[in-house]
Amino acid sequence: QVQLAESGGGLVQAGGSLRLSCTASGRTFSSYAMGWFRRAPGKERDNVAAIRWSSGSTYYAGSVKGRFTISRDYAKNTLYLQMNSLKPEDTGVYYCAASFKGYDSIWDGYEYWGQGTQVTVSS
Repeated sequence: QVQLAESGGGLVQAGGSLRLSCTASGRTFSSYAMGWFRRAPGKERDNVAAIRWSSGSTYYAGSVKGRFTISRDYAKNTLYLQMNSLKPEDTGVYYCAASFKGYDSIWDGYEYWGQGTQVTVSS
């Protein structure tokens, strides 16, 4: 079993920055990929960013490319999301997730999810 715990959310003005963290614990952690997803109020969950755990290859949704950076600390089993130039439309609950199986799409196959952390961007 794997537990994921997000932190770092909060309220920030448009143009500001936040850094989210996700710490993994439980079984020996060697996931295939980890990702950040978000759910805005009244909307479906969106992909945000993903990273292949061993290689460090990164993937971004078009709406955040150039503003957000996903990274991981291999030794600490921790995933990060640095969010810069935040916009009101970035508001939502941000979830980290882990995948232990490879799928055709980096956005599929996430079996473990954190509880989420709220990010609110005011205009």
